[in-house]
Amino acid sequence: MSLETTVMAAMKTAMKKKDKVALDSLRAIKAQIILLKTEVKGAEVSEEQEIAILQRMVKQRKDSYKQFKDQGREDLAEVEEAQMKVIEKFLPAQLSAEELEAEIQKIIAEVGATSAKELGKVMGVASKALAGKSDGKSISGMAKKLLA
Repeated sequence: MSLETTVMAAMKTAMKKKDKVALDSLRAIKAQIILLKTEVKGAEVSEEQEIAILQRMVKQRKDSYKQFKDQGREDLAEVEEAQMKVIEKFLPAQLSAEELEAEIQKIIAEVGATSAKELGKVMGVASKALAGKSDGKSISGMAKKLLA
């Protein structure tokens, strides 16, 4: 079942429950999917593209949450955090730190990297292999730690 179908079903449920935060989040996801579809002229949206949309939306919510917290706007920060939790439900399960470290160690062994100078090679493979399972910042941090 595509993300769009899943989101539509969740929207119906949110409407019935009168859950405004969930409904706003789901409408935002649907809007991003529609935007992507219009960009690719009606072609089907791939699962990788769907995951990228969701990750981008979660990152935006995290950034907004941090800014609102820094400025003492707890009311707005709570809304962003709630929306972030709704969007994260549609992402695949994220790797734990231990699982991420194990995956990156395998990738380092495959690539044959031995120093931090070869971080680019590792990141290229790791970003593709771990897309959707972890964010780029976590992957980069772990790769740097292991290559240091």
